[in-house]
Amino acid sequence: MAKIDEVLNEMRAVADAAKLEGMARFGIEPVKGLGLNVPQIREIARRTGKNQHLAEQLWATGIHEARVLASMVAAPDAISRATMDRWTRDFASWDVCDACCYDLFGRTPHAWAMIPKWAGHNKEFVRRAAFSTIAGIAIHDKKAEDGVFLDALPLIEKYAFDDRNFVRKGVNWALRNIGKRNPALGKAAIACAERIRGQNSKAARWIAADALRELRRKYQ
Repeated sequence: MAKIDEVLNEMRAVADAAKLEGMARFGIEPVKGLGLNVPQIREIARRTGKNQHLAEQLWATGIHEARVLASMVAAPDAISRATMDRWTRDFASWDVCDACCYDLFGRTPHAWAMIPKWAGHNKEFVRRAAFSTIAGIAIHDKKAEDGVFLDALPLIEKYAFDDRNFVRKGVNWALRNIGKRNPALGKAAIACAERIRGQNSKAARWIAADALRELRRKYQ
C-alpha cells in the first residue's frame, strides 16, 4: 500500500515549476503548486490504485496536484458525504473541482443527494460542483433513467442567472450533456434552454445560445 510520503516524493521528483506558468494561462493559479501535468498525475494514480485513506491524506496537504491525484485514487464506493462536502468547500480552481465532480463524485451513490445542496451554496466553485457533477453523470451513467435528468432541468433553470464564469459554464455544460444523451432528453433540454433564454440576463442568454446551437445541430 502506497504511503503518503512516498507518493509526495514521487510527485516532487517529476515536478517542474515552469509548468505553473502554463497552468495560469488556463485560468489555474494554484496557491500550493508543484508543476505536474495531468498525464504525470494519472500515471502516479495508475500505479497507486484506489485508496480512500491515501486520497484523504493527499487532500489534506493542500497541494494542488495532490488534490487532483486524490480525486483519481479516491474510491467512489468508500468516500463519505461528509468528505465530499468538505472537499467542495476547499475548491479554489476549476480543474480540481471538475476532477472531483466529473470523474469521482458523479460515480458515488451520494451524488444526486448532494447536487441541490451544492447548487444552493453561494461560493462559486461549490455551485459549479453541482453542475459539473450532473455533467459527469450524464456522460458516465449509461443506465440512468431519463427521469433523473428531467428532474435536474429545473435546477439548471434556477441558477442560469449566475454570471460568474465558472458557474455559467458549469450550468451550460450540464444542460448540453443532458441534451446529448438521447432525442427525448434533447427535446427537453432545448425547451429548457428556450425558457432560460427568456430570463433575459446576460448569463442566461449565453447559456441558452450555446446550448441551443449545439443541441439543434445534433438533432436537426
